[in-house]
Amino acid sequence: MTPFIPTSDLCDAHPQAQVFAPLFQNFGGLAQFSGPAFTLRVYENNTPVRSTLETSGEGRVLVVDGGGSLSCALVGDQLAGLGVENGWAGIIVHGCVRDTAQLATMAIGVRALATHPRRSGRANVGEQDVTVTFAGVTVRPGDMIHADEDGICVLAPELNL
Repeated sequence: MTPFIPTSDLCDAHPQAQVFAPLFQNFGGLAQFSGPAFTLRVYENNTPVRSTLETSGEGRVLVVDGGGSLSCALVGDQLAGLGVENGWAGIIVHGCVRDTAQLATMAIGVRALATHPRRSGRANVGEQDVTVTFAGVTVRPGDMIHADEDGICVLAPELNL
């Protein structure tokens, strides 16, 4: 396993690295995580999030473009638990999460805009393995995500240290 490299060092070494606007809060038990991006685009429904986290994560980071909705949670303790069981390194949600007391005890990185106690809808509508853009960053499937206490940066796979 490759040692974790702080985001500040990555940004110094790669000035072209993209950095998410500082909008995301840390809710998971791991403040530091990294891995290749697997992307989803959903809106106020988390069925595709569940089905993705039920698959082998292989150390990847699930990047969920939830449209920035603050109306419901897309990830809670059950889905994060699936992520832990199936080897996902982290989850970044452009939207909300819930069950934050439980998320904080889980061995997975979780970043989101805010919390919301309401669960999402169950429509199986969304896109996977697509390019997503939010918080000033464009993430393509396979881009390397690096998150720590200083922020979240994205590097094209060929730039990764």
